Formats: sequence, C-alpha cells, structure tokens
Amino acid sequence: MRRTQLAEGVYWVGAIDWDIRNFHGYTTNRGTTYNAFLIVDEKIALIDTVKHQFFPEMLRRIKEIINPEDIDYIVSNHVEMDHSGSLPMMLQAAPKAELITTEKRGEAGLKKHFNIDRKMIPVKEGSTLDLGKRQLAFVPIPMLHWPDSMVTYCPQDEILFSSDAFGQHLATSERFDDEVDPAVIMQEASKYYANILMLFGHLIPPAVSKLGGLSIKTIAPDHGIIWRSDPGKIISAYTDWAAGKTIDKALVVYDSMWHSTAKMASAIVDGLLEEGIEVKSYNLTSTDKSDIMTDVLDAKALIIGSPTLNNGMFPSVAEFLCYLKGLKPKNKIGATFGSYGWGGGATKAVRQEMDEMGIEMIADDLTFKWVPEEAELAQCVEFGGNIAKKMK
Repeated sequence: MRRTQLAEGVYWVGAIDWDIRNFHGYTTNRGTTYNAFLIVDEKIALIDTVKHQFFPEMLRRIKEIINPEDIDYIVSNHVEMDHSGSLPMMLQAAPKAELITTEKRGEAGLKKHFNIDRKMIPVKEGSTLDLGKRQLAFVPIPMLHWPDSMVTYCPQDEILFSSDAFGQHLATSERFDDEVDPAVIMQEASKYYANILMLFGHLIPPAVSKLGGLSIKTIAPDHGIIWRSDPGKIISAYTDWAAGKTIDKALVVYDSMWHSTAKMASAIVDGLLEEGIEVKSYNLTSTDKSDIMTDVLDAKALIIGSPTLNNGMFPSVAEFLCYLKGLKPKNKIGATFGSYGWGGGATKAVRQEMDEMGIEMIADDLTFKWVPEEAELAQCVEFGGNIAKKMK
C-alpha cells in the first residue's frame, strides 16, 4: 500500500469511506474520509483515530510503518465517534500509549463514551508535548464544534492538525489539495461549514486569531483533503463565512401541493432575473435541505414559499425552517409567498419563523387563493423585481 507523507516522518494513516451518503443529517454525495496521522520521532504519536468500523484499515496503514505497540501517545483532538470510535481498539493495540485530550471536557467525554481507564494527559492552551526532534502544541477551540475540540500544531513541520475545522466530506484516492479539482474541494468545504459550523460563526474569528501567529505550511483536517499548496485559501474562506459576507444572490425555496405555489415561485424567479440578480430556486420535495444550506451561506435574500396545510405551513417547509433556524444564518433579507384554498395561514407562520431568526423581512406576504391567474403571476414577477431592487 502506498504511504502518504505530509513531511519526513509524518504520515496519513486514516480511512476512506466511499459509501456514506448521510452524515449529521445532511447528504454526503461524495463520501468522506476519517483522517488520522502518525508522527514517528524519538517518541511516536498518533493524532486522532477513525470511525470504529474502519479500524482495520487504519491499523493496516500503521503496521506498514511501525509496530503499533511502539506508539507512545494518542492525541484525541475531538471526542466525537467518527474520530474516536476506534480508540478503545487502538488502545488495545498500543498498550503503553498515553492518551492526550483536553482537560475536563475531553477527559469526561472519552470516559463517558468508552469507559476508558487508561492514563490520560489533560492539556489546555499553552500545553506542549516533546517527541524528540519535534514538539506538539495544543490549542483548545471549544464549540468548534464540540466543547472538547482542540487543534494540535507541530512547529517544526509547520503542520496544523485541525480536527473538524477546515474539513470537507470528500472521498478521493488523492490526499492533497493540489491533486483534486479546487472547485470540488471548495464546494464541499462550503457545504461542510454551512451545515456544521455556521451557527458557531461568532467563534471562528477568535479561533483564527489564535492561529494567526503560527507559521502554517499544511492544514491537516480530520475529514477530506489536506491543504498543502494554499492553506491560506481555506482560512480566508472561513473568515468571510464567519463574517456573514453575502453576494447579490437570491434563493427561492418552496414546496407545492398542486403546483400553485410552484407557479408563483417560477414567476418570482423571472422577476429577480429581469433585474440581473443571481437566483437559485429549490423545490423542497426534490432537493435536500443540506444542499440548499450551501447556497444560504452567501445568499443575500431568502424567499420562502409554502402552500397552506391545516391552517399552517407545509411540513417540508417547516422542516427546512427548523434546520435553517438551528444554523443561525447572518445578514439575510427575506420575504414569503404562498397559495391557499379555503383558509390561509402558511405565510404568516413562515414569516414568524424568519422573524425569529433575525432575517430582515422586506416585503408583505404575497398570497393567492387557489390557482394564480395571469394577473396574479404578473404580481409575482413584480414581487421578485422589487426584492431584487432592494438587494442592490
């Protein structure tokens, strides 16, 4: 098996999950990787492990380099089971290894998940570990995205082992950013951020500030490719995403029972396009909410449509809004539209949810009874055009 080196004596020993299509409740159409890293020095350290069913794959890679019994330290940057699931088995394979994790939260998390009785070395900001020619420094980044999360930095190789930060769900036979289409990498990186880290955006600037004084040649996250050609690219992207930077892009997100709301959506899109605005239109029946969230990241306007069902919004719209609300999008303007039969209520419910998210509502609800007529569709076009003008 080909060995993958990040630097002399630093190896990728993770696993590739080609088949996973759902992770954290969102779609992973390109699979993922669980990255683990082996540092061979006077002392040997393993940084993170892999999801439990991929333990044989990781162990096989380790055995091609060293005897697992020679491992002195196992660093757990993050307790979550996609990184620690094989830790109990790895501790059996490495009987003398001491376990390094964040004090209190990491310790408590590993004990609670796995009932581990191995000696732990709790670390905090400023803690270091001497491996011989190399040292490791530990920087806690709590709530990015669990309380125990930390990153590990090797100053001699200028490698940042970044845990869940800067990752992507992307299964490839290649390991580095200069080996994969950059458009694919950034699309998956933005989807990863939008669906996992967006709600913690306010914590990104302090974390980036902590890392700002480090000389970083390589960023090695726990999922996806390793950034070696341009690590600054993903740090810059995180800075922009955390700031809530938007472009003149509108999303029309809706569902429809008998195509009336769909006809309204199409006409609203026409009105936006006539004003030269970039538009993405999504029917919630045919599009997964996590794919839509990738576009929410930099969209300025969210225009949500729903038919009325039982005096309220359609279930798929309610689900989307619940998901959106949990991720706390920033710097958005919004509007609502929909159709109804004998009684309304959907747009009012949608507006209430958007108000509670802090989305600035810039238009009155647009609602029509039964099937929209030509004159009503013309109002939809005008509705879209007016929103576009307010975006400029």
